[in-house]
Amino acid sequence: MSEIIITDIRVIDLRFPTSRESIGSDAVNKDPDYSAAYCILETNTGLEGHGLTFTLGRGTELCVMALEYLGHVVKGRSLASLTEDMVGFSRALTDESQFRWLGPEKGVIHLAAGALINAVWDLYARAEKKPLWRLLAGMEPKQILSAVDFRYIDDALKPEEAREILEAAQAGKAERIAVLERDGYPAYTTSVGWYGFSDEKIRRLCHEALADGWTRFKLKVGGDPVNDLRRGRIVREEIGWTNKLMVDANQKWGVEEAIQRTRELAALDPWWMEEPTNPDDILGHARIRAEAAPIRIATGEHCHNRVMFKQFFQAKAIDVCQIDSCRVAGVNENLAILLMAAKFKVPVCPHAGGVGLCEYVQHLSAFDFVSVSATMEDRVIEYVGHLHEHFVDPVRIRRGRYLMPEMPGYSIEIRAESLQRYRFPEGEAWRAEEAQETAIAESAH
Repeated sequence: MSEIIITDIRVIDLRFPTSRESIGSDAVNKDPDYSAAYCILETNTGLEGHGLTFTLGRGTELCVMALEYLGHVVKGRSLASLTEDMVGFSRALTDESQFRWLGPEKGVIHLAAGALINAVWDLYARAEKKPLWRLLAGMEPKQILSAVDFRYIDDALKPEEAREILEAAQAGKAERIAVLERDGYPAYTTSVGWYGFSDEKIRRLCHEALADGWTRFKLKVGGDPVNDLRRGRIVREEIGWTNKLMVDANQKWGVEEAIQRTRELAALDPWWMEEPTNPDDILGHARIRAEAAPIRIATGEHCHNRVMFKQFFQAKAIDVCQIDSCRVAGVNENLAILLMAAKFKVPVCPHAGGVGLCEYVQHLSAFDFVSVSATMEDRVIEYVGHLHEHFVDPVRIRRGRYLMPEMPGYSIEIRAESLQRYRFPEGEAWRAEEAQETAIAESAH
């Protein structure tokens, strides 16, 4: 194959009107429209790389603008020049001297960097004709380490320690790959317990999920204490006490309220309490973990870079590490977080509540099992059963487990017709909604 050159980047503001059915709703985000700043890397060979960063509707245009700006870093570059120096590529996005002031390594800029880095990895995997998890699993420790930026984290994880973790996991890789291909990776469902769902809908969805083989469930909490417990008991009535139940407050409480509410929710026997307080409050999480024990504390979907994760580990502030595929700077930074989690012996259970996140994180968990942690103990991937029909290579679930992707790439390419229909604001789905709102307004007058 001739040398692959990135000739252009297209960026799309993509939004799905999920708020109409309370899909994705929680105590803080009550009307989310699952959305994405989506990019396509075009090349001289016709091969494409796809990437996105997840958003909730309004403000997606800011990520789009940042992504369009950062696109100049890859335009005109060969794929090889990027993949041979992944750390240099990543720093070209995060260290841009004047743009860096808007970060650094956090916020809108970092979200855009994640989309672009993931798109390059998608292109890389397609060029190698492998699904991303297979590409990563086939790399030698030296290759993985060359993609990890140890700046700011080498006080917690030195390169030689990371190398030892990767080398130790070389034994048994083939057997673990065979396990993944045969059995898949364990998952839990959030789709039964969104905040805006009625009691009847929660009961029905729990019943249906049990019939489909699910044994792990998550419920959104953070409302009235009595109502949270009542809703939790409804889930327990449906799923029983041998199946796992997690609860998620989505950052609703201050530290002292979080301690009190977590203790109250202990009556539900939760497998973990997720995001009990502000995601930046590392010491607050440490106090909640200490004072609400033995309930495990989980967080990570809003941790904006590897430095935050480092401090959560160092402070012994979490029991469960919830990486996000595009909140941090894509695959590169998640490799660093997986390695730190392995050193600190904290299980990784990725966040996947959003458009494309299930498609993304299955690859990262598979790599973690094959090449880093070498275990599935206490590890699950979140699953939400929404919007997968829009993907060329959607996730496949069987009896509560992810089946491994087989198509080359990062499984994130969205169908052309969906890009056209849900492009904001000119897509047909949004034009139809605007026409409906206009008709309602006119009839009211």
